[in-house]
Amino acid sequence: MSTDDLVCSAWTPGACEGTPHCPPRCPRFVDHEGQSWTIEPPREGDRAALAEMYDDFDPSQRAQGVPPIGDDRIASWLDGLLDDGCNFVARSGEQVVGHAVYVATDDPEPELAVFVHQDYQNRGLGTELCRHLIATAAAADRRALVLEVEPTNQNAIAVYEKLGFERVQQRTADDPLRRSRSFEMRLPLTDDRAASTQRPPVLGD
Repeated sequence: MSTDDLVCSAWTPGACEGTPHCPPRCPRFVDHEGQSWTIEPPREGDRAALAEMYDDFDPSQRAQGVPPIGDDRIASWLDGLLDDGCNFVARSGEQVVGHAVYVATDDPEPELAVFVHQDYQNRGLGTELCRHLIATAAAADRRALVLEVEPTNQNAIAVYEKLGFERVQQRTADDPLRRSRSFEMRLPLTDDRAASTQRPPVLGD
C-alpha cells in the first residue's frame, strides 16, 4: 500500500504549509494501519470518554501506579490532570483511544505521561501524542520535558529515545520520589529535535 492510498484526499501533508492560526503541530494524523485520527486538546465532554477508556485499560499495562483502578480513583486522577496539565487526546469521531499530558503546565520542566488503549497500540498514536506535547511545550518556552519509565518497558523506552529523550538518573531505593524500579528521562526543548516536532505529521514517521 502506498502513502497516497493512506492519506485522506482532503489533506496532503507534504504540500501543507500551515497558517498563522495553526497549533504548534497539525492535529491530523494517519496511523500505521491507515486510520485517520485527530490529535487535539480535550473537548468539553471528553472527560467521560477518557474515564471510559481508563476503566477498560488493561491492568497489566499500568506503570508506577497509573492509570489507577476504580471509578473514584480514575475520576480524582483525571480531575487533577485536566485541571493542572496540558492535555491531548487521540480521537476518531467521538471515540477517544489515547491521552497524553504534561503537568504542571507552568513548570519549567513538566512531567510527561502518555496512555494508549491496548486495542490501538503499535500504530504510532503514542508517538504522535508525545510529539504534540513536545511541540506545545517548546512553543510555551518550557525548558525541558521529563518522564519516568520502568526498565522492563522496552517498547516505551524505544519510543522515548526515538523522540530524543535521554536517561538522566535512576531512583535509589531510599529516594522518597521513587515509585518503582524506574528511571528518569529528559528531553531539552532548545535543540533541533524539539523544533522538528513543529511540523505537519509525516505518514510512517
